[in-house]
Formats: sequence, C-alpha cells, structure tokens
Amino acid sequence: MFRVCQIYCHGELLRQVQMARLYQDDKQFVGMPLSSTPDQVLRHFHELAQAYNLSIPLQELQRQPPLGKKVKPEVFSHPEQFSLIYSRHRFIVPSGRFVEFYYWDSYWVMEGLLLSEMPETVKGMLQNFLDLVQTYGNIPNGARVYYLQQSQPPLLTLMMDRYVAHTNDTTFLRDHIETLASELDFWTKNRSISVSSGGKSYSLNHYEVPYGGPRPESYSKDAELAATLLEGNRDALLAELKAGAESGWDFSSRWLVGGRNPSSLSSIRTSKLVPVDLNAFLCQAEGLMSNFYSRLGNDSEAAKYRNLRAERMAALKDVLWDEDKGAWFDYDLENEKKNLEFYPSNFAPLWAGCFSDPDDVDKALKYLEDSRILTYQYGIPTSLQKTGQQWDFPIAWAPLQDLVIRGLAKSPSAKAQEVAFQLAQNWIRTNFDVYSKKSAMYEKYDISNGGQPGGGGEYEVQEGFGWTNGVALMLLDRYGDRLSSGAQTTFLAPYCLAATLLFSLLPQ
Repeated sequence: MFRVCQIYCHGELLRQVQMARLYQDDKQFVGMPLSSTPDQVLRHFHELAQAYNLSIPLQELQRQPPLGKKVKPEVFSHPEQFSLIYSRHRFIVPSGRFVEFYYWDSYWVMEGLLLSEMPETVKGMLQNFLDLVQTYGNIPNGARVYYLQQSQPPLLTLMMDRYVAHTNDTTFLRDHIETLASELDFWTKNRSISVSSGGKSYSLNHYEVPYGGPRPESYSKDAELAATLLEGNRDALLAELKAGAESGWDFSSRWLVGGRNPSSLSSIRTSKLVPVDLNAFLCQAEGLMSNFYSRLGNDSEAAKYRNLRAERMAALKDVLWDEDKGAWFDYDLENEKKNLEFYPSNFAPLWAGCFSDPDDVDKALKYLEDSRILTYQYGIPTSLQKTGQQWDFPIAWAPLQDLVIRGLAKSPSAKAQEVAFQLAQNWIRTNFDVYSKKSAMYEKYDISNGGQPGGGGEYEVQEGFGWTNGVALMLLDRYGDRLSSGAQTTFLAPYCLAATLLFSLLPQ
C-alpha cells in the first residue's frame, strides 16, 4: 500500500504529472491502473527525473506509458497496481466521472434499489462497506486509496437499518453489529470536539482531516490555490480542503464563513465548524444502534447507545438550536457563535428524528417560510449565498431535498405534510422537465430561471445520477398518486420517469 500511495496519493511523480495538466480532469490520472509494478513505475520515473534534473519535459511525460486506461480484473490479484480498492461484491456507482462507489451517495442509491426490489445488491454494497471498516477502521470517502485519509457523512448504520427493515435479515445484522460499532468509534475517537454552552461541556463532532498535501484527484487546483498563501499557511489550507471533501459539501459558503475572505476558497475552515447534519446523522445512528442491540438481546449495549443519543440530543438543543430563528445552525468554534445562514442541513434533526419538542416542527416550518425558501419553484437551494461553489446558490441537490421533505413529512402537522408534498412536487417536476429536454438525470440542478443541469465547482455537471435517481424514486413511492408533471401527460409522466430510474440503477 505504501508504494502505490507514492504514485496515487502524494510524491514527486504525482506532482509532476498533475501540474503538467496532461489530462483535462486531475481525477482521470489517479483513476488509471498501473501497467507494471509500483517499484518499476517509480524506478523508471526516478531515472527520468535524474536525467532531466527533476524537470521532466512535457513530451517525456506524455511519451511514457506507466498507466493503462481501464480498471481491469487484476485489481484483486495485483492491488499494488491500482488506486481502486478491491470490493468483493457488486455495487452501483454515481455515474459520469465517478466510476468508483462513494460513501454517503450510496445511502440514497440503496433506498432506490430497495424500492426496485434489489435487496441482494444492497446487501452486497453493505458488505463492501463493512469490509472497509474491518480493513481500514472506517469508510473512506470513496473506493480509492487516495481517499483513505478522509471519510464522508456516516450513514452506514442507517443503510443497515433500511436493509434489515426490508428483509428482516437479523442474521446479517447480528454478524456485523460490532463492525457498525467500530465505525461509530472512528468518529468518536478521531472527529470529536468539546463545546461549552451555558456552563456545560458537550461532546459533538466535526469534519477534520489531520493531513496536508493537495487532494490527488484535484491536485493542480489545490496546489495553485495553496500557492496564493504564505508557505506557512499552505498545509492548514490543504487539510481544510480535505475536511471539506469529507463533509460531502465540497465546497460551500458553510465552510468559508468567518474566514478572512468569505468569498474565497482560500479562507476555508471546515474543521472550525460543528455541523448540524453530521451530529444529526450520528444521533440517529446512536438511536438505531440502541434499537439493534435491543433486538439482539444485548440490553447493556442498548442502554449505552440510548444514553449517547440522549446526550447528543441535549447538545443539539443547547448548542445548535436557536429559539428565535426556530432552527438548528452550525456552530463556529473560533468565533463562539452560530452561523445563522440558511442551509437545508439546518433541518437534519427533523429528518433524523433527533428532537424532543413537537413544537420544533412548526417553528422550523416558520423558519422555512421566513427565509422565503418556499418561493423557489424548482427546488430548495443549497444556500442563499452565490459564491460560485457547487454547494451554494443557485444549485439544488437531491439529498438535501430529502432532508427537508422527509423532515416535514414525518410530522403529524397537516400543514407541514402539505408543504413537504409541494416541495416534492417542485423537485419531481424539475427532474422531469430537465429529463424531457436532455434525456438524462443529473447530479445537481440550477434552480434559477427554471430548472437546468447545475454548474459551479471543480468539474462539469455529471449525468446519471445515483442519488438523484434514488430520491426521485422515494418521492414517487410516497406521493406518486398525487404528483403531476405539469404537462398534459399528468398521470403518465411520473411512472415513465420511475421506469427510467429503475433501469438506470441496474448494475452495469
């Protein structure tokens, strides 16, 4: 693993190839398999480096064929030649440039697969994730060796819950309950932070990657951004970029607020914020673990996780909840205040069921109205900040629609349920309108001036797309008898879209 990381994760070979911009997308290079052993590739590179005094001409880099063009079955027998991490079971990838599986994307993909009656595929994907925890101690951002430094939002326990609820496969749960616990332990040991409020100290979690260096898949962009700072500040910037990638929101004004220049990515400070959604996900996972252990007859472990959930719910209320606004907000550790900007993640505790006061739903709904979010007809914006980053206005993402819609739909309030339906109607109509024009689903949408494929960020918008399809299927399943496309084919359109999504989820 060490030798292959000298090619794919860090080192002079990676720097020279990526900074030479041999490929339009940095991710293309680090996704290629080796055509020979890492030692042979590195030896050949060092010979070139010596011959040209470390300044290898572009034509020489282009001439050398150290990397192939496709991932081959030899990834199992020769893992040292690939950046891809071997997986025993079939899986669904997001699509486009993302030809490996990713952590939090896979939850919404699995929801779509279960609705498509494909539980065995879900079980295989779950097993792949469990294998990663057993091998590495956590689940990396995606199935590449260069992602091993960072994880992504922790949804493994929820994935298991959805699979077991669909199949009643208690044996699979029993066999892997300790691995689920190990993954949560990673977040406790490596991503915890103490926060004081009202004279009390609370343990919450944040995203943090304690390693510098450019992200291999975006090497040239990171290196160029770091070069704009003083040398002593560069490693901190690069670590914060990786933490931003770990959050899944790469990148957003959420991680820039409070910095020297909140409009510039060079001000990113992800680890200095306590995110609402991360802590809601962990609160939900702790509740599910308590339920799992009760189901398996282990009362002491059930009580342990029940207490952990209660402690985190108290922290969510005391640290992240704002009574005046009626919502939860990220907490800025350095400036000791909440970030009161709108993000759909502010609704994550409703989605996760991690609140105790039933009135919180009505307060959150009023906050949604006060923020004028209901005036957006094509989807819920990721923020109200226009920074050019892909996790900001005017971009809308499927999983964030789900956070708000299901958070409201679970409420006994008739008004909240009706707002949830209308938000679902808006999103499905955008999906259908764009599909009608482009014959594709997209990873993200631009909701300004009508629904369009999204933009911003570090790469072109991708077609596919795993979590978009999964969320659409979930909404069609919940509201299919009420949804319309806005066209004359009112009753036909949602079901045609559902059929399209089903075929797009089938393993290729």
